[in-house]
Amino acid sequence: FVSYSQVRRKFATMPTIAVERDHLMQSIGKDFTDQEFDELCFEFGIELDEVTSEKKMLAKEQGEDKAKGASETVIYKIEVPANRYDLLCAEGLVRTLKVFLGRMEAPHYVVTKSKTPQIVHVKPATKDVRRFVVAGILRNVTFSQSNYKSFIELQEKLHQTIGRRRAIVSMGTHDLDTIEGPFTYDAQPPSQIKFKPLKQHTELSGPEIMDLYSQDSHLRQYVPIIQDKPLYPVIYDRNGVVLSLPPIINGNHSQITLNTKNVFIEVTATDLNKANIVLNSLVTSFSEYCEEPYYVECVEILEVDGSSHICPELNYRHETVQLSEINMRIGIGESAESVAALLTRMCLKSSVTEEGRAIKVEVPPTRPDIIHCCDIIEDAAIAYGFNKIKMTFPNTTTIAKQLAINKLSDQLRNGICAAGFTEVFTFALCSRDDIANKLRGNIDDIPAVHIGNPKSTEFQVVRTTLLPGLLKTIASNKNRPLPLKLFEISDVVLKTSDKAVGATNRRHLGAVFYGKTPCFEVIHSLLHRIMQLLQIPFNRNGAGYVIKSADRPAFFPGRCGEVYVDGRLIGNVGVLHPDVLSAFELNMAVSALEICVETFV
Repeated sequence: FVSYSQVRRKFATMPTIAVERDHLMQSIGKDFTDQEFDELCFEFGIELDEVTSEKKMLAKEQGEDKAKGASETVIYKIEVPANRYDLLCAEGLVRTLKVFLGRMEAPHYVVTKSKTPQIVHVKPATKDVRRFVVAGILRNVTFSQSNYKSFIELQEKLHQTIGRRRAIVSMGTHDLDTIEGPFTYDAQPPSQIKFKPLKQHTELSGPEIMDLYSQDSHLRQYVPIIQDKPLYPVIYDRNGVVLSLPPIINGNHSQITLNTKNVFIEVTATDLNKANIVLNSLVTSFSEYCEEPYYVECVEILEVDGSSHICPELNYRHETVQLSEINMRIGIGESAESVAALLTRMCLKSSVTEEGRAIKVEVPPTRPDIIHCCDIIEDAAIAYGFNKIKMTFPNTTTIAKQLAINKLSDQLRNGICAAGFTEVFTFALCSRDDIANKLRGNIDDIPAVHIGNPKSTEFQVVRTTLLPGLLKTIASNKNRPLPLKLFEISDVVLKTSDKAVGATNRRHLGAVFYGKTPCFEVIHSLLHRIMQLLQIPFNRNGAGYVIKSADRPAFFPGRCGEVYVDGRLIGNVGVLHPDVLSAFELNMAVSALEICVETFV
């Protein structure tokens, strides 16, 4: 069943890399079956998401006819943690897996300085556009078809993840032998910037470049980042040759090819820390293809204030973690030597210190995800194996139990499902129109909690009723067989002066019936069944529940009732107004029920 949340949500999926299986096995130096490799991924804390091929992917996306003649080479799609930028390419994945399997030691990266280092001059105008720039050089690189493709794909992965679709960080890679330093990072009026963009044969100005790429299926999403700014960032060499127009496009003049030997990498950003992480990720992942593996040449950055620094720094830092802390947090009883060996398998070179009471850990520049000691402990747990940790009862003086409201909610869910209704989960946030205009109400009369700076008009307030989410779910499933019988038990939020935070959560139960006729008797029967489960009898004059005629804007006149329990109003039941149905793009009748279940706790 497709819920409204599933239809509307833009899922924040984990990064996925695609690697040819044969190339991966050859690089690791060991053959695995699909099952064995899946288990290896699980042990390392990543996931083999799919075993496929180019032909299968084309057949799935475009049909069997389009897939004819496509490669049937097996491809592994591997899902990696969002903060493990060192795993975003095949090179990084292979290197870490080989270290994990004990087939190699973690490499040590070295920064070298040329006798005449390349320099990047930063101009004052850049401070209001993209303030920071860092750079580095890979010397005497040997590109093949596969690692060249991986080099390009890694840049795109970094753009999409830490770069936030180039809004925070963007990078350019250039054939150093086609350009001449020192380089200049400046910001200029769009009309003054003229060069041939990548894979173009005509020189274009800044506005012409924006017009061109605003129609490009891949690059048009990045155009708004700088399109309306009075100055565009630009990097050029001593001869005025434009290297790139960050974050849109590189220049065609310095394009890298399979024959490129020396690669100049520049990274511009609004966040210096993220810029350094991106630069480190690029140079460490591909320095293994240099004539001297794992050696990177630095570049000097001359800032506006006259200060200078070199990059990349590729700093190693050391952390000391107490052995007792590691064993206690994970729930194991390993020796210091054993824990040091586990961490070394995770590319964290470790040694025993303080007479066996602590572990000294070397954090390499490839692991910006290691921020606190708890991150080191997590890696130790991964290397040890979560499945090997024995389950133990926690030492506590209290016995946990489910909250009464949650227990009641679960019991009601079971009962309502048994009555033939399907449960859905919808967003807690919605638009002002959803809870006001669409339900024929006035937003000023509704005690809603408003979002101070909403990023979308769809998420402006916290819901005060479950009806909008249920009706949107119906609208997203109108093609399904009728009738649709849906329910949800979730919290709504109401403003109140009784609470210190100014608002309170209320657990509501909402249900709807959608069909060719309202079938109010179905919703009425559901209400009666709920009261049966709660052991509350129908009683017009005494203790129990009763339905009294009412007039609510969201309901059809004369077909709405208020539900009272022991004289206390707990909700409404009835047939929704046609205007409400039209507002939610529904073309058939809906009867609805919504009550507050906290009354019964």
